[in-house]
Amino acid sequence: MEYYVIKENGTEPPFQNEYWNHFEKGIYVDKLSGKPLFTSEDKFDSLCGWPSFSKAISNDEIIELVDKSHGMTRTEVRSEISDSHLGHVFNDGPIDKGGLRYCINSASIQFIPYNKLTELGYDQYTKLFNEK
Repeated sequence: MEYYVIKENGTEPPFQNEYWNHFEKGIYVDKLSGKPLFTSEDKFDSLCGWPSFSKAISNDEIIELVDKSHGMTRTEVRSEISDSHLGHVFNDGPIDKGGLRYCINSASIQFIPYNKLTELGYDQYTKLFNEK
């Protein structure tokens, strides 16, 4: 499934993937390069069956491309460094968070828990979280 999604631009089944209903505090990184892409602070339940985020950590880490496959025009999201297919971005996200919905395949990302950020070399990303 990972190869199919990441390198063949596939899509994993909705509601049958690792992170669609995962809301632990932390960051999501590109599975191949380890580059940070999204935080749990920007994750929301869009009821679509895939992980959804209102924004990326940095627009420098993602590429957006026109995707005219499957008889429709969408915006594909890829990882800048690894050229991994991540998913698509749509403008039907929460208005109060900018209106975007990054619909991402779990197969293309890996979760790093907040309490392991420093240990795993992602210390600079702890500042992205509200202390609750």
